[in-house]
Amino acid sequence: MTNFLNFAHNPLEQFEILDFLFLAAPLWNNQEGFKLSLTNIGFYLLIVLAVVLAFNLLTNNNGRVIANRWSIAHEGAFGSILTMVRDQIGPSNEVYVPFLYSLFSFILFSNLVGMVPYSFTPTSHLVLACSMSFTILIGVTILGLLRHGLKFFGLFIPSGTPLGLVPVLVIIETVSYVARLFSLGIRLGANMIAGHCLLKIISTFTWKIIIGSSIGIILGILPILFLTALSALELAIAFLQPYVFTILTCTYIRDGINLH
Repeated sequence: MTNFLNFAHNPLEQFEILDFLFLAAPLWNNQEGFKLSLTNIGFYLLIVLAVVLAFNLLTNNNGRVIANRWSIAHEGAFGSILTMVRDQIGPSNEVYVPFLYSLFSFILFSNLVGMVPYSFTPTSHLVLACSMSFTILIGVTILGLLRHGLKFFGLFIPSGTPLGLVPVLVIIETVSYVARLFSLGIRLGANMIAGHCLLKIISTFTWKIIIGSSIGIILGILPILFLTALSALELAIAFLQPYVFTILTCTYIRDGINLH
């Protein structure tokens, strides 16, 4: 059974977790039965995975010496992440490049898939965005503890701090560190939610003007131009947010490695 027809009627349903496909069957004497479902966010995550794999396959260039456009785009993106890692973490820590490039690609293509009308934007859901930030910060904490042991907690005491201010600064730094659990994911999710909601509001307003009267076709030109500019801005944000998310992740990894 599928909810596709209902799903395609309202663009704002991209902010709802719905059963896209599910299989329900009775289970012995249990009245509720057994239900195995694939939600819309799970379905679009599979689409994003397929798009990422397809992009990487297209960039193989089939062993040719001269790079095609896909290969050039892939090399440019990978080179940007490599430069970011060298600048933020250090040339000796390029081992993190594959992880950061995969993270960048996943967020980028999730945002781009969400730009398709009536589609679904996985990164607009705080549960996914905050899950990524939770996982990253936990990983950074484990990395810091493995490298530095208990010295890792020196990260919460800035060097040169007077003894009397240590308790206060420890509380402040701890709260600041824990806030990263939410800030990284909320920044990504909030930007995607705000942009898509604004597109929905402006597009609905424009459509109401156009169908309201015969003169509405002329009056609707200005909102259409604004909607086009807003779509271009949202597309730019779709490219910018993966970069911001990745560079902040680099900063957190650097803090875990260098304790500053």
